[in-house]
Amino acid sequence: MAFTRRQFTATATALAAAGLLHTFASAQTVEDIRKKGKLVVGMLVDFPPYGVLNDKNQPDGYDADVARLLAKDLGVELEIVPVTGPNRIPFLLTNKVDALVASLAITPERSKQVLFSKPYSAASIVLYGEAKTKITGPADLKGLRVGVARASTQDVAVTKVAPEGTQIRRFDDDASAMQALLSGQVDAIGCSVTVAAQIAQRAPAGRFESKFPLLQQNMAVALRPGQDALAAAINAAIDKHIASGEFNQRYKKWLGADLPKLD
Repeated sequence: MAFTRRQFTATATALAAAGLLHTFASAQTVEDIRKKGKLVVGMLVDFPPYGVLNDKNQPDGYDADVARLLAKDLGVELEIVPVTGPNRIPFLLTNKVDALVASLAITPERSKQVLFSKPYSAASIVLYGEAKTKITGPADLKGLRVGVARASTQDVAVTKVAPEGTQIRRFDDDASAMQALLSGQVDAIGCSVTVAAQIAQRAPAGRFESKFPLLQQNMAVALRPGQDALAAAINAAIDKHIASGEFNQRYKKWLGADLPKLD
């Protein structure tokens, strides 16, 4: 059946309203990437040492090294687009980036939105706060002010264990949550061990301490649903670089420790 221009426009509008046109438009293959000549990756640049801006104001860090290796394996150039915790998945789903190498932890909820690769990294999340404040477990959070980066894994983890009466304060990113702790706006924050190490370097010795672990999280490359061929290529690259020790070398370079065992 032939469509007139007006009928096609009306149909497209209806599909868009139903959320279907986006699904068709977002399909992307390895060949699409190679034809374009570059892999556009969304990455946090405020989450050291995974994502930082170097002295030339260019994205760097462990995630940047991983992204460079993946682009090289695909035979294309790399373009890094800075993203934030709240907007990284929307950037992916609206085709602003081809993939996320953005310290994105694998969770059941996120798996409903994106297609995850195999893990390429892992990080520990802890409750970190003033040494003078007694916090031995979740029950002690009642009545305290606890900061987290909005829509982050630590946000989910703190929200899950915090008892009623905990004042959870959500910030745009880890840097804002860290500053809130340093300035006394909150009593503790949920953060990665790497963020905790940064705080310890900036504060007087002994002012802050890790209170209790929240979780160990595996991080993976995120793709749009339906990008199965691209996911297979990225998984093959991840397997290769883990087996060769290349990822471990980059992890030690940035974090000073061996890459954790990834399940």
